[in-house]
Amino acid sequence: MSRWLLLCALLAASVSAGAAGFTLQDMSGKTHQLADYRGKWVLVNFWATWCPPCLSEIPELIALHDAHKDKDLVVIGVALDSTRASVAEFAGKSGISYPLVQGDRKMSAQIGAVEVLPTSYLYAPDGELVSHQAGELTRVSVETYIKNKKLN
Repeated sequence: MSRWLLLCALLAASVSAGAAGFTLQDMSGKTHQLADYRGKWVLVNFWATWCPPCLSEIPELIALHDAHKDKDLVVIGVALDSTRASVAEFAGKSGISYPLVQGDRKMSAQIGAVEVLPTSYLYAPDGELVSHQAGELTRVSVETYIKNKKLN
């Protein structure tokens, strides 16, 4: 029984340590670390160009990022597509304004499980992971969640 508890404690520590210290390099070569965004909310969104719900939420994420990037929130997109070229072409055509990372399942393990696309993780300004959503989200849902967290 004590081995089981020790294993659970170690797994919990490794999950929280990984998420707290993620490092991602975007497609333009810039490194993004969670610690770089202290004082801002950080939304990490996993998506793919072939995923209809992902494509549906991209305009929402663009609007969210553009409205908040200079104040209190940043969006980082992690594309789980097969080629960098397809992601770059799609991003250019779609007008994606937030940083994009060409990701894979190993890299995504720094953040958390990605069982469906889209999947998003929201970090509070102190770096704490406060929300996880599998499935599509909207600008309003994120803004409402943040507003409610600030009131508590």
